[in-house]
Amino acid sequence: MSHFRNPSRKALFTARRFRNLVAACAASVILSGCGVVNHMIYKTTGDVMQGFSRDHTVPFLMASDDLAMGCAMSEATAPLLMSFGRVTSEPDQLAVMLYLSAGGCADEQAREHELAALAAMHAMNGNAAQDAMIRQKRANTLAAERYFKGWQHFKAHYGDPAAGECPEFNDDMDEFIYMAGLLSGLQALNSQIQSTSSIGVPANIGSIVARATSCLENDKWWGAPMALRATVWAMIPGAEPQGEDAFERLEQADAQGTAAGVRLAHVFHAIAALNKGDDAMVRAVIRAHAKSLEATPPDEDWRFVDAMATDMILAVSDRLWVENTGHRTPLGQLGTFWDDPREDIETMDLDALL
Repeated sequence: MSHFRNPSRKALFTARRFRNLVAACAASVILSGCGVVNHMIYKTTGDVMQGFSRDHTVPFLMASDDLAMGCAMSEATAPLLMSFGRVTSEPDQLAVMLYLSAGGCADEQAREHELAALAAMHAMNGNAAQDAMIRQKRANTLAAERYFKGWQHFKAHYGDPAAGECPEFNDDMDEFIYMAGLLSGLQALNSQIQSTSSIGVPANIGSIVARATSCLENDKWWGAPMALRATVWAMIPGAEPQGEDAFERLEQADAQGTAAGVRLAHVFHAIAALNKGDDAMVRAVIRAHAKSLEATPPDEDWRFVDAMATDMILAVSDRLWVENTGHRTPLGQLGTFWDDPREDIETMDLDALL
């Protein structure tokens, strides 16, 4: 008996293979197309988020005086906003503000641990003091890492300030972020020193920052650029130019900051006085800051910066109070000290009424 193959079955098999191949190719194209579309959507979203954050979120935050809210926002949103660098241009300029603020959060934790250590020492509790100092150094290390990231993104956007060339600023916010980047670099070095460890912050960053402040208009920015520069002069031996007096410049900057309602210069003045070991000057700066708060309201557009300055001045005051009394500055008594002479209180002779 002869057997014959069914030609229709072979043709059916061939057609089925062809359809499967076409389907596989179509799926590949579709999926590839989805990837391209998704990338375009992510890129567009990233560009929009970067622009919105710079043009609206940062100015909105600067007009607020809620430091805790700003701290929480920077820590919570930094990973989200920075991740857009995977699908579009790196958000270097925005990163300067995010890491400066996040570094300030860690800095605040370090100050709290320092106060706990001082209070423990005042109470003669050595173990608690040592534990608090260890936590302080850990927080300082984290602050240094965050500040240094801000500095690196600052250089990526504006160029290395060590080159000596000033960038061209597009607007006031561009200029303000430049100043924030310089502050981030200086804070990175300070936090690294406080942590007694090294994360790679260059030791010459202070002199680089001091020179770069000349790119900023001192009158426009509340005397802060000159105050920052003078602080570096006061802290680095041999840095003060001939014919200059760092502390005279700091006093001038104080007056500018007070008049503008953005008292950032007071912070630099207090830091320089602490470095000099001049307790009387530190107290005078704290008193002046407290008085200026009563006399001059903060600039409405820069309330956050002014509130940040007050917070840092309060931290200096708290440290003095805890060292000497075991507790912080009493509520509502910023600008006063534990050993201030008490004012005579007029009393009434009740016997005369009888």
